[in-house]
Amino acid sequence: MIEKRTVIRVKDVMKTDFGTIDGIATVAEALKQMKMLKTAVLIVNKRHDDDEYGMLTSGDIARHVLAKDRAPDRVNVYEIMNKPVISVYPDMDIRYCSRLFANYNLVRAPVLENNKVVGMVSPNSLVLDGLYKTFQ
Repeated sequence: MIEKRTVIRVKDVMKTDFGTIDGIATVAEALKQMKMLKTAVLIVNKRHDDDEYGMLTSGDIARHVLAKDRAPDRVNVYEIMNKPVISVYPDMDIRYCSRLFANYNLVRAPVLENNKVVGMVSPNSLVLDGLYKTFQ
């Protein structure tokens, strides 16, 4: 007898609370937002429909601002953000999402639906919220 495997999808494990910021904002403003939201990652909004989303992490700030002794209030987010970013879709099987994370050494990925960010997924959520469900 073949056992039917339960498919856990990205939408089942993604976090729907995430922060956003405009690329023109300063790193100082981004730091305030990160501190307020208790997050190390912000999605950088699109400027127009043909643009792509970006991402700013505390690691980006450490590498490009802190380590280079630059003033956070004089550096704009667009100068140090990652763009475009690899995104995933809500219906993706978490096994494939996990492979994508491993292949590209990702720490976070925005979840896009109808070309809008609807959530954020991380390796922790894939393992702790996703894989863990298969053992309950």
